[in-house]
Amino acid sequence: MFRIFWSGLLCSVLIVTAAMAWSQNVPSNNAAAEAKNETETKTRQALENRQLTQEELDQWSAEKAELVGRLRSARANVDWLQERTVAKEAQVASLEGRLSELSRRLDEADRLESSIQDSLLVILQKVDESKAQSLPFLPDERDLRLKMVRSELARPDFTAAEKLRRVLEVLQIEADYANSVEVYQGHIEVNGQELYADILRLGRVALFWQTPDRERVGLFDQAASKWIELPASEKRNVGLAIEMATRMRPVELIDLPIGRIAGGVK
Repeated sequence: MFRIFWSGLLCSVLIVTAAMAWSQNVPSNNAAAEAKNETETKTRQALENRQLTQEELDQWSAEKAELVGRLRSARANVDWLQERTVAKEAQVASLEGRLSELSRRLDEADRLESSIQDSLLVILQKVDESKAQSLPFLPDERDLRLKMVRSELARPDFTAAEKLRRVLEVLQIEADYANSVEVYQGHIEVNGQELYADILRLGRVALFWQTPDRERVGLFDQAASKWIELPASEKRNVGLAIEMATRMRPVELIDLPIGRIAGGVK
C-alpha cells in the first residue's frame, strides 16, 4: 500500500519536473501559460486525490484489522459458550437424574411411613392386650401412657422416627417392669370390699397388698384374676417384703406364697 503511494508520488514529481522543463524551453505566451497552469492544476488534483485515496485505504485497513480482531474474539466467545452449554446440559441431566431418584425415595418413604404407622399401631395393640392379661399393676399410669402414644401416632407433625422412638419407649418401660420391685398405693377390691392398700410389685411375677394398719395382707390371684386375702400367718413376711422394697430394712431371704398363685389360695 505504501509502495503504491510512493510510486504515484514519484510519477507526479516527474510530471511536474517535465512540465517545468517544457515551460522553460517553450516561448512565453498566453497559450503556454494557460497550458502550464492547467497542467499544474491537474497535477495538484491528482496528488490530492491520491492522498485522499491513500488516507481512505489506511482508514479501511485499520477498520479491517479491528473487525478481524472482533470477529476472532466473537468466534472465541462462541466456542466458549458452546463448551459452557455442553457442560450445563450435562449438569442439568445429572440434576434431573438426582431429582428423579429423590422423588422415588420420597414416594418410598411415604409408603414406608404408612407401613410403619400401621405396624406401630399393631405393636401398641399387642402391648394393650399383654397388659390386660398380665398383673394389674399401675393401671392408670400404663393406660395413660398408651393413650398418649396413640395420640402422638395420629399427629401428622410427628415424624416416623419420633413415633417409632415413642413406641420403643413404651416397650422399654414395659420390659423394665420385669426387672424391678416397687411399692405404690392404690385402691383394690377384695371380696366385694374396696380397700386402700400398699401394693408390692415383684417384677411381673406377683402382686402383694397390705392395709395401712398392717392388719390385713393378700395378693392378686392370677388364676382367678382377682385380689384375695392371705391368712394372718403371712402378715409378717409380706410386711418384711414391703419394708425391704422401700429400703426400710436390709434385704434378706423370706418365704412368700408366690407358688400358690396358679392354683389359687384355699
